[in-house]
Amino acid sequence: MELEPIDPETAVELYLADKETEFAKATHRSHRSRLGHFVRWCDERDITNLNELTGRRLQEYRLWRRNEGDLSKTSVKTQIDTLRVFVRWLGTIDAVDPELHVKVISPDVTPGENSRDVKLDAEDAEAMLEHLETYEYASRSHVTIALLWHTMLRRGAARALDVGDYHPEDQCLEVRHRPDSDTPIKNGIDGERFIGLSGWLCQLLDDWLRDRRPDVTDDYGREPLIATQYGRPSRTTIPKYAYRWSRPCAYGAECPHGRSPEDCEATEPGHESKCPSSISPHAIRRGSITHHLKEDIPETAVSGRANVSQRVLDQHYDRRTQREKMEQRRQYLDQL
Repeated sequence: MELEPIDPETAVELYLADKETEFAKATHRSHRSRLGHFVRWCDERDITNLNELTGRRLQEYRLWRRNEGDLSKTSVKTQIDTLRVFVRWLGTIDAVDPELHVKVISPDVTPGENSRDVKLDAEDAEAMLEHLETYEYASRSHVTIALLWHTMLRRGAARALDVGDYHPEDQCLEVRHRPDSDTPIKNGIDGERFIGLSGWLCQLLDDWLRDRRPDVTDDYGREPLIATQYGRPSRTTIPKYAYRWSRPCAYGAECPHGRSPEDCEATEPGHESKCPSSISPHAIRRGSITHHLKEDIPETAVSGRANVSQRVLDQHYDRRTQREKMEQRRQYLDQL
């Protein structure tokens, strides 16, 4: 078989162009970012023609990426899995041996290694929300954190909500996939669902809509439920709220790290994520799922509300100990 020469940068651009309609936008961005490291590695080693790739060179890249980026095993696996997909594609355009992708060895990761344990504990969530209710009632931050905790929404789904997706008479939210107007949600159409709300949360949303929400639309003429003065929040806005308000000092708790607010860098605007206790929206979601399970909400109900499969729920979100699960099952012994 005769290979056709191609340089790394051109190959990556062709690959991304080919996958643009196949991948979700977030996946497309992730592949571009990960393969950017591969292009950089090739440049440092004067690899100008991907015909030169071999199994040994790919192994060299794997070791380089692990050490250069100081990455965890899970992160390395993600990087190398993307590279394998790319190399398989290269084989279809006569850039490498069609079987070369089988030599891209991805590290084995156990279920425990592939799951992060960072989550918001129920006690901290209660303290955070109590502080927001007292001092920031019906603010954008209050509404956002309350929604994330009580509904288990992903940040993309929270950002995607419109005013019209809130149905106060039915006390529920309607989560919808609208990629054509910049609000796709995880799992696409399969992620669409109705989420029931408590009376307290409905009251909060009613007060936000009546008194605090800016009267704005987004670039598509839609009315975002979580709105800034400029329209729909950017994709980095909701994480900023999570990092800001999950710092213990932000909701009146003592700093568990022995820091003083006067000289702690995490108290400076824009640096909230540098607090060791600050967490992302996903950690709020994980903590909420765990809390619901501990409260004996059936796993099928949590799975449907959070839009996550039973397998993924068990592997990535359920942080109950085996003893906690046993004690919860004990109440059903009399029915056996």
